[in-house]
Amino acid sequence: MKRAAFKMNLNPGQAEEYKKRHDELWPELKKLLKDNGISDYSIFLDEETNILFAVQKQDGSGSSQDLGSTEIVQKWWAYMAEVMETNPDNSPVSVPLTEVFHME
Repeated sequence: MKRAAFKMNLNPGQAEEYKKRHDELWPELKKLLKDNGISDYSIFLDEETNILFAVQKQDGSGSSQDLGSTEIVQKWWAYMAEVMETNPDNSPVSVPLTEVFHME
């Protein structure tokens, strides 16, 4: 099992809406993530900068960011596009982060 972390940018004033949408995460999207080895997935918000920090465990070679070809992920990206910075295909602008320390 490996861990991956990345950051994304939330649009100003959208923190409450972003949290609400994730509190109501679609069951079929959650199942897709789990079926593809994604677990222990957390997203944190730096309220001063509107930067989202995500970390997830991966049982396999891919991350949640690699599921963009699926219909449900494309639908989720379109749903989230108004609250966060996105690419032309509605995928979130996501920057992978390098792990520099881990303590178990």
